[in-house]
Amino acid sequence: SGTSAGENRDMFTRLLKTWGRPVARECKATSFRSPTIRRSLSTFARLHERKTALRSQRCSARGKLVNCFSNPGAQQKRAYNIHECDAQALMAKYGVPVAKGQAATSAKEALDVAKGMSAQGVKDYVVKAQVLAGGRGKGTFLNGFKGGVHLCSEVDEVEVMASKMLGQRLVTKQTGPTGKPCNKVLVTERLFLRKEAYFAILMDRESGGPVMVGSSEGGMDIEAVAAESPDAIHNLTFSLDDGPNDAGLKDLAAKMGFPGEDENAQCVSIMKNLYELFDTTDATLIEVNPLGQAHDGTLYCLDAKLNFDDNAAYRNKEIFELRDETQEDPREVEAEKQNLNYIGLDGNIGCLVNGAGLAMATMDVIKLNGGDPANFLDLGGGANVEQVTSAFKLLNDDANVEAILVNIFGGIMRCDIIALGIIKAATELGLQKPIVIRLAGTRVEDARQLIDESGLRMLTTDDLQEAAQRVVRVAEIQKLAKEAHLSVKFDLPL
Repeated sequence: SGTSAGENRDMFTRLLKTWGRPVARECKATSFRSPTIRRSLSTFARLHERKTALRSQRCSARGKLVNCFSNPGAQQKRAYNIHECDAQALMAKYGVPVAKGQAATSAKEALDVAKGMSAQGVKDYVVKAQVLAGGRGKGTFLNGFKGGVHLCSEVDEVEVMASKMLGQRLVTKQTGPTGKPCNKVLVTERLFLRKEAYFAILMDRESGGPVMVGSSEGGMDIEAVAAESPDAIHNLTFSLDDGPNDAGLKDLAAKMGFPGEDENAQCVSIMKNLYELFDTTDATLIEVNPLGQAHDGTLYCLDAKLNFDDNAAYRNKEIFELRDETQEDPREVEAEKQNLNYIGLDGNIGCLVNGAGLAMATMDVIKLNGGDPANFLDLGGGANVEQVTSAFKLLNDDANVEAILVNIFGGIMRCDIIALGIIKAATELGLQKPIVIRLAGTRVEDARQLIDESGLRMLTTDDLQEAAQRVVRVAEIQKLAKEAHLSVKFDLPL
């Protein structure tokens, strides 16, 4: 094709930033040889780069959605997470040294695991609640039991600790007040450490490739370390094509507190194996804290967090089969089954919109009018009546939702399809929540006629600002009524 290796690398980097690693790799493997395809890919990359620049400058009330949409064009979170026990097993598969341990789903099973480890010479144990959230050690279970990580010196203690954790909900700084369920615990060998370091591999947008992050101050909150002692954080950037070089790895290992010949070699070996895991499984994050050195000088990865790119689920099926839906927002799990792009938020105004951009703008307008969106819900352009009905069921079943705003611009998505879905939902589900509808575009007149002939009472308008003002007022009425312990009844929507 007459293109240089440098130009190919630049194209790969730009695709990596805009489309993610799976797409970038496949384009590189099949398309870079064609000048025509290269020009098309370059145009797409420039467009997405421009969108990213514009989006970063816009004021928004999107809150936690910002990170979810940092990858242009993607509507997935790209942060699939697995439990620590599964992460440990996966690391061991790649030759990474981990402590002896096994997961248990009952107190009796935890006791059996501890007895088995005792037979192998283990004398001290750690029982860890398997909950997908940080801060487990400082968390509190809803039954009042404090701490999701406990040290035990006797086998019987393991059973006692497991019994207090299993079947309970653990509240940490990352879970919210309702916490997350603890359905299994990890019983592992307690290792007495003389050094604790921090190590992570993640994707870096600024450099357009992976970055390794290391620190000699492991075993503690790395965010606090970065804030209080930024010089203690060390980075090693490199390209996906070349991978990390030995000299860089040795230097990083020394800065992490392992300058000795043997310990440095161990650390470099661990980093190489973790990078192989990162590279071959489409991981977006591998975080080990601590990477500890036992009293005999052996290095172990004792706690790990692994995230994977959702877009590569089709080629990492074994990993994605480890998914624990009990740790996720049940609304999002149900929405995914219906092929709906949904993200739950903390407000009280349900949103049903077509198109990610319009959905985010709708949320902004609600916020600007004093309301709080309860969700992001993008129907997309190909939704059918059943999907619309499912979307309404999702909003109707959400106890936090007090009013619903429908904002549809009919392009690919026809307004009459939305109207049929609203009518079907109101009829089949017995919708009791007030609905404000703003429709415009393809077959909008047909949609209005369907709504008028349905006999259902709904607030309709052609103006988004007016629709937002109305739904905010209606939601406020609902909220005031709840606070006064009064019941407000809306007959087959307002």
